[in-house]
Amino acid sequence: MKASEYKNYKGLRKESLRDNMSDIEVALTDLGEIATRELAKKHKPYGLKENKRVAKAGGEVAKTARDNLEHKLGETIISSNNNLNYQYLEENKKLESKNRS
Repeated sequence: MKASEYKNYKGLRKESLRDNMSDIEVALTDLGEIATRELAKKHKPYGLKENKRVAKAGGEVAKTARDNLEHKLGETIISSNNNLNYQYLEENKKLESKNRS
């Protein structure tokens, strides 16, 4: 998923996506980022096309780890729940009346 799709999946608006991930979700994100960085160091990509290829390869490392863990657990590890449990107030009046009480 793209970051914007993932935020929508978790029901977030302006909050940090990473702050609302489970420990496993953060670890897999970090794994993908670190794998991409190490692949870039080794292969020294030049230009957008090569950098995209390296980024895709780094993401595949994290996807493989995720698929393997989900297979062993027998369930998905990606959750629509957010860890901070925000509650949105659609109307300013609700917020104002709550503060006056």
